[in-house]
Amino acid sequence: MSLELFWFLPTSGDTRYLGKSDFGRAPTLEYMRQIAVTSETLGYDGLLIPTGASCLDPWVVAASLVPVTQRIKLLVALRTSLGGPGPSARQAATLDQALNGRLLLNVVPGGDATELEADGVFLKHDERYEAADEYLTIWRKLLQGETVNYEGKHFRIRNGQLFHPAVQQPYPPLYFGGSSPAAHDLAAKHVDAYLTWGEPPAAVRQKIDDVRERAARQGRTVRFGVRLHAIVRETTAEAWTAAERLISKLTDEDIARAQQNYARMDSVGQQRMAALHGGRRDKLEIAPNLWAGVGLVRGGAGTSLVGDATTVAERLQEYADLGVDTFVLSGYPHLEEAIRFAELVFPLLGKNAVTLRDRAQTGGAFDIRAAASAS
Repeated sequence: MSLELFWFLPTSGDTRYLGKSDFGRAPTLEYMRQIAVTSETLGYDGLLIPTGASCLDPWVVAASLVPVTQRIKLLVALRTSLGGPGPSARQAATLDQALNGRLLLNVVPGGDATELEADGVFLKHDERYEAADEYLTIWRKLLQGETVNYEGKHFRIRNGQLFHPAVQQPYPPLYFGGSSPAAHDLAAKHVDAYLTWGEPPAAVRQKIDDVRERAARQGRTVRFGVRLHAIVRETTAEAWTAAERLISKLTDEDIARAQQNYARMDSVGQQRMAALHGGRRDKLEIAPNLWAGVGLVRGGAGTSLVGDATTVAERLQEYADLGVDTFVLSGYPHLEEAIRFAELVFPLLGKNAVTLRDRAQTGGAFDIRAAASAS
């Protein structure tokens, strides 16, 4: 099984527990660099850098990782509702040059409408996708070296040019996730890889089939990925205990308040996430080993694979059998869980994880093998 495995940078903060606890970690750039270097050393293929009002700016975070990483790819948000395609094309080309061709772009047309209004954006849901279509049409032409003249409903460009191209041609790959018909149309027309949040395999199959069919009508093909959390332990019992511990600090009020907040959003993907559990603690295993507990209070990706390494690898294979070749994973806290997932699961996926497994010692200078070699 040849898969790309990405990890996640928690740029809005990290924790051992969801809800209020004494274990919060601030999203400092130092901590982001620590996770990035660890993930690269372990053998992860990429890092997702999220976006939102509560997050550090993803482009600044990505730039801060240039001098401390050499191999790992960075998946950075391209906010088509904020700013224009010309300046963002220059940003993308410059950052791709700095990363020597390691930049990936995560197209984000929407999000929380209230948050967008706070940034001065008042477009309705489908209007945001109209604007994204125009934006990506212009952006792709600029990255391909064309002189762009364009007049549309949302953007007007006269003699637009990009003078310093990206390393990757025709442009850094575009990733995207969205669940509405408008989102699937955008994916079919413009992006290289479609990412879905972790729904049960049957639901993921339907989304993949729909995007694939729409892309075929455009004469295009699209790759597929899944965004998931992971709670993996040496035994499945330990993993479920860890899952329950993660939400053990949540109150019913915390959950109700979060669910009310998500209910007002116009995101179809967020509505699908909320419908998986309905805000109920007793309805969280929505498919074998697929747990929706994170989505009780976290927006966006709200599901996690829970189990021992063999079980989690088998569940990943179920998605791979649908045509998925990329998994964007995360876990709380992200530094420790990046290590745990790589050590336990990578060997089962054919990944060359860098671990100490083959040369582990039990007592330093007193280790049996060390003593034998010294003698």
